[in-house]
Amino acid sequence: MYVESDGVRLAVFERGDRSAPTVLLVHGYPDTHHVWDGVTDVLAERFHVVSYDVRGAGRSGAPRGLAAYRLPVLGRDLLAVARAVSPDEPVHVVGHDWGSIQAWEAVTTPGAPIASYTSISGPCLDHVGHRMRGSANPDQLRRSWYIAAFHLPFVAPLVWRHVVGPRWGEVLRRAEGVTAPVSPTVVEDGVRGMALYRANFVPRLRAPRVRRTDVPVQLVHPRHDRYVTESLTKGVERWVPHLRRRVVDAGHWAPVTHARAVAELITEHVTSARTA
Repeated sequence: MYVESDGVRLAVFERGDRSAPTVLLVHGYPDTHHVWDGVTDVLAERFHVVSYDVRGAGRSGAPRGLAAYRLPVLGRDLLAVARAVSPDEPVHVVGHDWGSIQAWEAVTTPGAPIASYTSISGPCLDHVGHRMRGSANPDQLRRSWYIAAFHLPFVAPLVWRHVVGPRWGEVLRRAEGVTAPVSPTVVEDGVRGMALYRANFVPRLRAPRVRRTDVPVQLVHPRHDRYVTESLTKGVERWVPHLRRRVVDAGHWAPVTHARAVAELITEHVTSARTA
């Protein structure tokens, strides 16, 4: 099915019993909803599981211009999908990488129909901005080299289109041990997805907003993540009073390499939120 949001058609995929609680999965960069396939296989035994290709990726529309990829727009996308697939009950959101970053926007929106949130390797950029005003972690800065690279207006798209993108499957296998099939749209998705970085990092780190939520949040940190350190979520309790932290013995693409372990953590958090 497709859901319209801010003039873009978002491709939405459902599995499981629609009468069960809805778990909404949001993928990161440069993935599509297929990054969740292994997790969905497990969750669909108990839940109504929904995933979607975010704008600019997979089968969803790809608007032009940085304004179309700013966090408020991405947050509205998530909420549009949530209301379409679960009009009567709040959803349980799970985000990975950039899916987690944009999910924070929805989760910290007052009145959003979200019952719980599991964040994997993707902090709230506003929280990071407040944190960096105090001090910056040198290790995290070193790991974030690619963010600066993605801001290069001509070089970054050229390198992705002709060097990295066509070999993305090989890159994942060698660097991360990920052997899942790569989306046939990964080259174009990678180029378009750079707008996520350009539209959001500098504004949010330079002028962070106050983003709070009373939604129960679970932070999952892959122990061997090469790109996102646990330090990025230090002090998040200031904004998120109902917080639990979990560690999974995996790399950045834990939803692929450790799908069952991730699904079990999600199930535990959803069940806890529903019985609280």
